[in-house]
Amino acid sequence: MKQNNSSQEGFILLGFSDKPQLETVLFVIILVFYILNLVGNMTIILVSSMDPKLHTPMYFFLTNLSLVDLSLTTCIAPQLLVTMGNKDKTMSYSGCVVQLYVSMGLGSTECIILAVMAYDRYAAVCRPLRYAVIMHPQLCLSLAATAWLSGLVTSLIQCSLTIQLPMCGHNQLDHICCEVPVLIRLACVDTTFNEAELFVASVVSLVVPVSLILVSYGYITQAILRIKSASGRRKAFGTCSSHLVVVIIFYGTIIFMYLQPVKSRSKDQGKFVSLFYTVFTPLLNPLIYTLRNKDVKGALRKLILGKILVSEKL
Repeated sequence: MKQNNSSQEGFILLGFSDKPQLETVLFVIILVFYILNLVGNMTIILVSSMDPKLHTPMYFFLTNLSLVDLSLTTCIAPQLLVTMGNKDKTMSYSGCVVQLYVSMGLGSTECIILAVMAYDRYAAVCRPLRYAVIMHPQLCLSLAATAWLSGLVTSLIQCSLTIQLPMCGHNQLDHICCEVPVLIRLACVDTTFNEAELFVASVVSLVVPVSLILVSYGYITQAILRIKSASGRRKAFGTCSSHLVVVIIFYGTIIFMYLQPVKSRSKDQGKFVSLFYTVFTPLLNPLIYTLRNKDVKGALRKLILGKILVSEKL
């Protein structure tokens, strides 16, 4: 960052250090959530890859979503736990930059993956007879690659513009991690261009995917209402409800963070919102998809029983 010594001194992540009792409680909660996060998302990736019945577009995209969530939480939680557990709250400049690029890229990737999953559910419910033709393996790979590539491009553009801002020696981040809105607020120059660019990028990464998701679910709702049997409607709704819950929770928190004017954000609100979508929300995905999904529960049960039988034979 230009014209300052932040690269030598690093950044001080204040987090919740002004509330020691809350910080202690949050340390335990974050640690537990992070461990469960690792277990839950790794389980989905393992089960989806090992059970042939789950080699479908839906679980292919779910595996990608779990990989994103696993990586995003690992990018944020360990460093947060270190700063919360020590009196020294310093984070190196290089560590902050890496976290900035990686978290922005993964967050943008998740936005697109959720939109792709909505299209997959649209094809499954509204075009069931042509589903296998529409969602062929090449298209699935292309959509997943597009999601990851769009996240990379968004991160390179947005973060590169942000780290060029001069901080004039300001190195105290009143936040839980290195994020673009927080670094813009720390800059000692006019940031109108950066704020406008962040808003436009947020609209493209958030509002456009949300709009596509809403359109998809509009068609899905119409298709479900046309199903005559109650059991058919329940089954169709069941294939979409888990994804819809994840979409509402994830987009609700991240839109709150990125579509508000930078200067008008409440610092404490921003901390809790960031904590929610970087640590808590990624755990909801495996919980929702496993507890509400018979296929995943069945595959997990079969995998565990298979391991037990193998161990007994040995």
